[in-house]
Amino acid sequence: MFLYILEYLSSINSNFQVFEYITLRAILSIITALLISLILGPYIINKFHINNMSEIIREDGPRSHMSKSGTPTMGGLLILSSLFISTIFWANLENKYILYLIFTTLSFALIGFLDDYKKLTKNKNGLSAKNKIVLQFIVAGIIAYTMFNFLETVQEQQLIIPFFKDVIIDLGIFFIPFVMLVIISTSNAVNLTDGLDGLAIMPIVLVSGALGIFAYLSGNINFSEYLLIPYIKDSGEITIFIGALVGSGLGFLWFNTYPAQVFMGDVGALSLGAAVGLIAIIVRQEIVLIIMGGIFVIEALSVIIQVLSFKYRKKRVFLMAPFHHHFEQKGWAEPKVVVRFWIISFILILIGLATLKLR
Repeated sequence: MFLYILEYLSSINSNFQVFEYITLRAILSIITALLISLILGPYIINKFHINNMSEIIREDGPRSHMSKSGTPTMGGLLILSSLFISTIFWANLENKYILYLIFTTLSFALIGFLDDYKKLTKNKNGLSAKNKIVLQFIVAGIIAYTMFNFLETVQEQQLIIPFFKDVIIDLGIFFIPFVMLVIISTSNAVNLTDGLDGLAIMPIVLVSGALGIFAYLSGNINFSEYLLIPYIKDSGEITIFIGALVGSGLGFLWFNTYPAQVFMGDVGALSLGAAVGLIAIIVRQEIVLIIMGGIFVIEALSVIIQVLSFKYRKKRVFLMAPFHHHFEQKGWAEPKVVVRFWIISFILILIGLATLKLR
Protein backbone atom coordinates (compact mmCIF):
# COMPACT_ATOMS: atom_id res chain seq x y z
CA MET A 1 0.00 0.00 0.00
CA PHE A 2 2.63 2.51 1.10
CA LEU A 3 4.80 1.38 -1.81
CA TYR A 4 2.28 2.79 -4.30
CA ILE A 5 2.39 6.17 -2.57
CA LEU A 6 6.18 6.12 -2.68
CA GLU A 7 6.12 5.25 -6.40
CA TYR A 8 3.90 8.26 -7.00
CA LEU A 9 6.19 10.49 -4.96
CA SER A 10 9.24 9.20 -6.82
CA SER A 11 7.65 10.32 -10.09
CA ILE A 12 7.60 13.81 -8.61
CA ASN A 13 10.91 13.71 -6.79
CA SER A 14 13.59 11.17 -7.74
CA ASN A 15 14.91 11.06 -4.15
CA PHE A 16 11.97 8.83 -3.25
CA GLN A 17 13.24 6.13 -5.66
CA VAL A 18 15.49 4.87 -2.87
CA PHE A 19 12.39 3.26 -1.34
CA GLU A 20 12.04 1.01 -4.37
CA TYR A 21 15.14 -0.94 -3.34
CA ILE A 22 14.33 -4.29 -1.75
CA THR A 23 17.10 -4.01 0.83
CA LEU A 24 15.79 -0.73 2.27
CA ARG A 25 12.18 -1.89 2.28
CA ALA A 26 13.20 -5.14 3.99
CA ILE A 27 14.94 -3.18 6.76
CA LEU A 28 11.95 -0.87 7.13
CA SER A 29 9.68 -3.91 7.18
CA ILE A 30 11.64 -5.40 10.09
CA ILE A 31 11.56 -2.15 12.06
CA THR A 32 7.86 -1.54 11.35
CA ALA A 33 6.81 -5.04 12.43
CA LEU A 34 9.00 -4.88 15.55
CA LEU A 35 7.58 -1.52 16.65
CA ILE A 36 3.99 -2.62 16.02
CA SER A 37 4.58 -5.77 18.10
CA LEU A 38 6.07 -3.82 20.98
CA ILE A 39 3.24 -1.27 20.91
CA LEU A 40 0.36 -3.72 20.52
CA GLY A 41 1.83 -6.41 22.80
CA PRO A 42 0.78 -5.05 26.22
CA TYR A 43 -2.71 -4.16 24.95
CA ILE A 44 -3.33 -7.59 23.37
CA ILE A 45 -1.92 -9.49 26.37
CA ASN A 46 -4.13 -7.48 28.71
CA LYS A 47 -7.19 -8.24 26.56
CA PHE A 48 -6.35 -11.94 26.66
CA HIS A 49 -6.13 -11.75 30.46
CA ILE A 50 -9.48 -9.99 30.74
CA ASN A 51 -11.19 -12.53 28.49
CA ASN A 52 -9.54 -15.46 30.28
CA MET A 53 -7.84 -16.72 27.11
CA SER A 54 -5.31 -18.75 29.08
CA GLU A 55 -3.27 -21.82 28.23
CA ILE A 56 -4.47 -25.16 29.55
CA ILE A 57 -1.40 -26.92 30.92
CA ARG A 58 -1.10 -30.68 30.26
CA GLU A 59 -1.32 -32.67 33.48
CA ASP A 60 0.97 -35.32 31.98
CA GLY A 61 3.64 -32.76 31.13
CA PRO A 62 6.62 -31.63 33.24
CA ARG A 63 5.50 -30.61 36.73
CA SER A 64 7.44 -27.34 36.46
CA HIS A 65 4.99 -26.22 33.77
CA MET A 66 2.05 -26.12 36.16
CA SER A 67 3.15 -22.65 37.25
CA LYS A 68 2.43 -21.47 33.69
CA SER A 69 -1.30 -22.02 34.20
CA GLY A 70 -3.17 -18.80 33.51
CA THR A 71 -0.67 -17.48 30.97
CA PRO A 72 -2.52 -16.06 27.94
CA THR A 73 -2.29 -18.01 24.70
CA MET A 74 -3.05 -17.22 21.04
CA GLY A 75 -0.17 -14.74 21.03
CA GLY A 76 0.27 -15.69 17.39
CA LEU A 77 -2.39 -13.07 16.71
CA LEU A 78 0.13 -10.45 17.82
CA ILE A 79 2.73 -11.85 15.42
CA LEU A 80 0.28 -12.03 12.53
CA SER A 81 -1.05 -8.51 13.13
CA SER A 82 2.39 -6.90 12.93
CA LEU A 83 3.45 -9.26 10.11
CA PHE A 84 0.58 -8.36 7.81
CA ILE A 85 0.48 -4.64 8.60
CA SER A 86 4.18 -4.34 7.82
CA THR A 87 3.84 -6.48 4.67
CA ILE A 88 0.93 -4.39 3.41
CA PHE A 89 2.94 -1.24 4.08
CA TRP A 90 6.17 -2.16 2.32
CA ALA A 91 5.59 -5.09 -0.08
CA ASN A 92 4.38 -5.12 -3.66
CA LEU A 93 0.94 -6.67 -3.24
CA GLU A 94 0.79 -7.49 -6.95
CA ASN A 95 3.69 -9.93 -6.57
CA LYS A 96 2.37 -13.49 -6.86
CA TYR A 97 4.74 -14.86 -4.24
CA ILE A 98 3.59 -12.29 -1.68
CA LEU A 99 0.00 -13.31 -2.40
CA TYR A 100 0.88 -17.01 -2.00
CA LEU A 101 2.44 -16.28 1.38
CA ILE A 102 -0.45 -14.16 2.61
CA PHE A 103 -3.03 -16.78 1.59
CA THR A 104 -1.12 -19.70 3.10
CA THR A 105 -0.25 -17.93 6.35
CA LEU A 106 -3.79 -16.66 6.87
CA SER A 107 -5.35 -20.03 6.05
CA PHE A 108 -3.14 -21.97 8.45
CA ALA A 109 -3.68 -19.24 11.04
CA LEU A 110 -7.42 -19.85 10.73
CA ILE A 111 -6.91 -23.58 11.31
CA GLY A 112 -4.80 -22.82 14.36
CA PHE A 113 -7.33 -20.27 15.61
CA LEU A 114 -10.15 -22.81 15.39
CA ASP A 115 -8.02 -25.29 17.32
CA ASP A 116 -7.08 -22.77 20.03
CA TYR A 117 -10.60 -21.39 20.31
CA LYS A 118 -12.09 -24.86 20.70
CA LYS A 119 -9.53 -25.65 23.43
CA LEU A 120 -10.48 -22.52 25.33
CA THR A 121 -14.26 -22.74 24.98
CA LYS A 122 -15.50 -26.24 24.19
CA ASN A 123 -12.97 -29.05 24.22
CA LYS A 124 -9.54 -28.81 25.85
CA ASN A 125 -8.19 -31.16 23.16
CA GLY A 126 -9.16 -28.72 20.39
CA LEU A 127 -9.78 -29.89 16.84
CA SER A 128 -9.40 -33.61 16.27
CA ALA A 129 -6.15 -34.65 14.63
CA LYS A 130 -8.15 -35.91 11.64
CA ASN A 131 -10.01 -32.64 11.11
CA LYS A 132 -6.86 -30.59 11.54
CA ILE A 133 -4.85 -32.58 8.99
CA VAL A 134 -7.73 -32.61 6.50
CA LEU A 135 -7.95 -28.81 6.66
CA GLN A 136 -4.19 -28.56 6.22
CA PHE A 137 -4.29 -30.84 3.19
CA ILE A 138 -7.03 -28.73 1.61
CA VAL A 139 -5.15 -25.45 2.05
CA ALA A 140 -1.78 -26.92 1.03
CA GLY A 141 -3.44 -28.56 -1.99
CA ILE A 142 -4.92 -25.26 -3.14
CA ILE A 143 -1.64 -23.39 -2.92
CA ALA A 144 0.35 -26.25 -4.49
CA TYR A 145 -2.04 -26.56 -7.43
CA THR A 146 -2.09 -22.78 -7.93
CA MET A 147 1.69 -22.52 -7.89
CA PHE A 148 2.03 -25.40 -10.34
CA ASN A 149 -0.33 -23.75 -12.79
CA PHE A 150 1.55 -20.44 -12.62
CA LEU A 151 5.06 -21.81 -12.99
CA GLU A 152 7.03 -19.72 -15.47
CA THR A 153 10.29 -21.68 -15.76
CA VAL A 154 11.48 -25.26 -15.28
CA GLN A 155 13.73 -24.07 -12.44
CA GLU A 156 10.69 -23.27 -10.33
CA GLN A 157 9.81 -26.96 -10.02
CA GLN A 158 13.27 -28.42 -9.62
CA LEU A 159 14.54 -30.01 -6.41
CA ILE A 160 18.02 -28.67 -5.71
CA ILE A 161 20.46 -30.90 -3.83
CA PRO A 162 22.86 -28.72 -1.79
CA PHE A 163 26.65 -29.13 -2.04
CA PHE A 164 26.26 -30.53 -5.59
CA LYS A 165 26.03 -28.07 -8.46
CA ASP A 166 24.83 -30.59 -11.06
CA VAL A 167 22.44 -32.73 -9.01
CA ILE A 168 18.96 -31.47 -9.84
CA ILE A 169 15.66 -33.36 -9.90
CA ASP A 170 12.76 -32.22 -12.11
CA LEU A 171 9.63 -32.87 -10.06
CA GLY A 172 7.10 -32.34 -12.84
CA ILE A 173 3.56 -33.11 -11.68
CA PHE A 174 5.01 -34.42 -8.40
CA PHE A 175 5.67 -30.77 -7.55
CA ILE A 176 2.11 -30.61 -6.18
CA PRO A 177 2.33 -33.39 -3.54
CA PHE A 178 5.88 -32.30 -2.73
CA VAL A 179 4.75 -28.74 -1.94
CA MET A 180 1.93 -30.10 0.21
CA LEU A 181 4.35 -32.33 2.10
CA VAL A 182 6.81 -29.51 2.83
CA ILE A 183 4.16 -27.03 3.99
CA ILE A 184 2.24 -29.46 6.19
CA SER A 185 5.31 -31.11 7.73
CA THR A 186 7.00 -27.78 8.49
CA SER A 187 3.81 -26.37 9.98
CA ASN A 188 3.34 -29.30 12.34
CA ALA A 189 7.04 -29.54 13.21
CA VAL A 190 7.04 -25.92 14.37
CA ASN A 191 3.86 -26.59 16.33
CA LEU A 192 5.51 -29.51 18.15
CA THR A 193 8.55 -27.36 18.94
CA ASP A 194 6.44 -24.65 20.54
CA GLY A 195 6.52 -26.11 24.04
CA LEU A 196 8.91 -23.89 26.01
CA ASP A 197 9.16 -20.12 26.45
CA GLY A 198 10.87 -18.69 23.38
CA LEU A 199 11.90 -22.09 22.04
CA ALA A 200 10.07 -21.98 18.70
CA ILE A 201 10.08 -18.30 17.82
CA MET A 202 13.84 -17.73 17.77
CA PRO A 203 14.60 -20.61 15.35
CA ILE A 204 11.74 -19.31 13.19
CA VAL A 205 13.37 -15.87 13.13
CA LEU A 206 16.80 -17.35 12.36
CA VAL A 207 15.59 -19.72 9.65
CA SER A 208 13.40 -17.03 8.07
CA GLY A 209 16.24 -14.52 8.04
CA ALA A 210 18.57 -17.02 6.40
CA LEU A 211 15.96 -17.92 3.79
CA GLY A 212 15.59 -14.18 3.21
CA ILE A 213 19.22 -14.16 2.04
CA PHE A 214 18.42 -16.98 -0.41
CA ALA A 215 15.31 -15.10 -1.59
CA TYR A 216 17.23 -11.90 -2.25
CA LEU A 217 19.99 -13.72 -4.12
CA SER A 218 17.58 -15.94 -6.10
CA GLY A 219 15.69 -12.87 -7.25
CA ASN A 220 18.84 -11.33 -8.73
CA ILE A 221 19.98 -12.96 -11.96
CA ASN A 222 23.62 -11.96 -11.51
CA PHE A 223 23.92 -13.29 -7.95
CA SER A 224 22.05 -16.47 -8.80
CA GLU A 225 24.27 -17.24 -11.77
CA TYR A 226 27.42 -16.59 -9.76
CA LEU A 227 26.29 -18.76 -6.83
CA LEU A 228 24.77 -21.48 -9.04
CA ILE A 229 21.35 -21.24 -7.42
CA PRO A 230 18.04 -21.08 -9.31
CA TYR A 231 17.03 -17.68 -10.61
CA ILE A 232 13.42 -17.17 -9.56
CA LYS A 233 12.07 -14.03 -11.15
CA ASP A 234 10.43 -11.62 -8.68
CA SER A 235 11.21 -13.87 -5.71
CA GLY A 236 13.34 -11.14 -4.17
CA GLU A 237 10.14 -9.35 -3.17
CA ILE A 238 9.37 -11.96 -0.52
CA THR A 239 12.35 -10.55 1.39
CA ILE A 240 9.90 -7.86 2.51
CA PHE A 241 7.51 -10.47 3.93
CA ILE A 242 10.43 -12.25 5.57
CA GLY A 243 11.60 -8.96 7.08
CA ALA A 244 8.13 -8.46 8.56
CA LEU A 245 8.24 -12.03 9.89
CA VAL A 246 11.62 -11.45 11.52
CA GLY A 247 10.51 -8.14 13.08
CA SER A 248 7.21 -9.49 14.37
CA GLY A 249 8.97 -12.60 15.70
CA LEU A 250 11.50 -10.54 17.64
CA GLY A 251 8.70 -8.34 18.97
CA PHE A 252 6.81 -11.41 20.13
CA LEU A 253 9.96 -12.82 21.76
CA TRP A 254 10.06 -9.66 23.93
CA PHE A 255 6.91 -10.96 25.65
CA ASN A 256 7.47 -14.71 25.13
CA THR A 257 10.92 -14.97 26.70
CA TYR A 258 11.15 -16.82 30.02
CA PRO A 259 8.97 -16.45 32.02
CA ALA A 260 6.53 -15.93 29.16
CA GLN A 261 3.78 -13.31 29.38
CA VAL A 262 2.01 -14.92 26.43
CA PHE A 263 2.18 -18.15 24.44
CA MET A 264 2.09 -18.43 20.66
CA GLY A 265 -0.70 -20.99 20.40
CA ASP A 266 -1.54 -23.02 17.32
CA VAL A 267 -2.71 -19.87 15.54
CA GLY A 268 0.92 -18.74 15.49
CA ALA A 269 2.85 -22.00 15.30
CA LEU A 270 0.88 -23.58 12.44
CA SER A 271 0.80 -20.40 10.35
CA LEU A 272 4.46 -19.46 10.81
CA GLY A 273 5.57 -23.02 10.10
CA ALA A 274 3.54 -23.05 6.89
CA ALA A 275 4.99 -19.68 5.89
CA VAL A 276 8.58 -20.84 6.43
CA GLY A 277 7.90 -24.01 4.44
CA LEU A 278 6.43 -22.04 1.55
CA ILE A 279 9.34 -19.58 1.55
CA ALA A 280 11.76 -22.50 1.17
CA ILE A 281 9.65 -23.84 -1.71
CA ILE A 282 9.60 -20.50 -3.52
CA VAL A 283 13.40 -20.18 -3.43
CA ARG A 284 13.82 -23.93 -4.15
CA GLN A 285 15.78 -24.63 -0.95
CA GLU A 286 13.68 -27.33 0.68
CA ILE A 287 16.70 -29.51 1.52
CA VAL A 288 18.48 -26.52 3.02
CA LEU A 289 15.36 -25.91 5.13
CA ILE A 290 15.78 -29.40 6.61
CA ILE A 291 19.35 -28.49 7.57
CA MET A 292 18.65 -25.02 8.96
CA GLY A 293 15.41 -26.10 10.61
CA GLY A 294 17.08 -29.13 12.17
CA ILE A 295 15.58 -28.34 15.58
CA PHE A 296 12.08 -28.63 14.10
CA VAL A 297 13.04 -31.88 12.39
CA ILE A 298 14.45 -33.39 15.58
CA GLU A 299 11.39 -32.37 17.60
CA ALA A 300 9.02 -33.94 15.06
CA LEU A 301 11.07 -37.11 14.74
CA SER A 302 11.22 -37.51 18.52
CA VAL A 303 7.43 -37.62 18.67
CA ILE A 304 7.19 -40.08 15.77
CA ILE A 305 9.86 -42.34 17.27
CA GLN A 306 8.27 -42.21 20.72
CA VAL A 307 4.80 -43.07 19.42
CA LEU A 308 6.02 -45.93 17.20
CA SER A 309 8.28 -47.34 19.91
CA PHE A 310 5.52 -47.33 22.52
CA LYS A 311 3.01 -48.80 20.08
CA TYR A 312 5.14 -51.71 18.87
CA ARG A 313 7.67 -52.21 21.70
CA LYS A 314 5.66 -50.90 24.69
CA LYS A 315 8.78 -48.92 25.59
CA ARG A 316 9.67 -45.23 25.45
CA VAL A 317 12.87 -44.07 23.77
CA PHE A 318 12.80 -40.66 25.45
CA LEU A 319 11.78 -39.73 28.97
CA MET A 320 9.16 -37.52 27.34
CA ALA A 321 8.44 -36.22 23.84
CA PRO A 322 8.81 -33.81 22.13
CA PHE A 323 12.57 -33.84 22.58
CA HIS A 324 12.82 -30.64 24.67
CA HIS A 325 10.78 -32.27 27.43
CA HIS A 326 13.29 -35.12 27.56
CA PHE A 327 15.96 -32.72 28.79
CA GLU A 328 13.58 -31.12 31.26
CA GLN A 329 12.93 -34.55 32.72
CA LYS A 330 16.69 -35.01 33.03
CA GLY A 331 16.79 -31.93 35.25
CA TRP A 332 17.76 -29.17 32.83
CA ALA A 333 16.22 -25.80 33.64
CA GLU A 334 13.87 -24.51 30.95
CA PRO A 335 16.02 -21.46 29.98
CA LYS A 336 19.05 -23.77 29.60
CA VAL A 337 17.16 -26.04 27.19
CA VAL A 338 15.90 -23.08 25.18
CA VAL A 339 19.21 -21.24 24.84
CA ARG A 340 21.11 -24.42 23.95
CA PHE A 341 18.54 -25.22 21.26
CA TRP A 342 18.99 -21.65 19.98
CA ILE A 343 22.74 -22.19 19.76
CA ILE A 344 22.23 -25.41 17.81
CA SER A 345 19.85 -23.58 15.47
CA PHE A 346 22.44 -20.87 14.86
CA ILE A 347 25.07 -23.46 13.96
CA LEU A 348 22.66 -25.22 11.59
CA ILE A 349 21.87 -21.86 9.96
CA LEU A 350 25.57 -21.34 9.24
CA ILE A 351 25.80 -24.82 7.69
CA GLY A 352 22.76 -24.04 5.54
CA LEU A 353 24.25 -20.73 4.39
CA ALA A 354 27.51 -22.49 3.56
CA THR A 355 25.67 -24.32 0.76
CA LEU A 356 25.69 -21.04 -1.16
CA LYS A 357 29.37 -21.48 -1.94
CA LEU A 358 30.08 -25.16 -1.29
CA ARG A 359 28.79 -26.55 -4.57
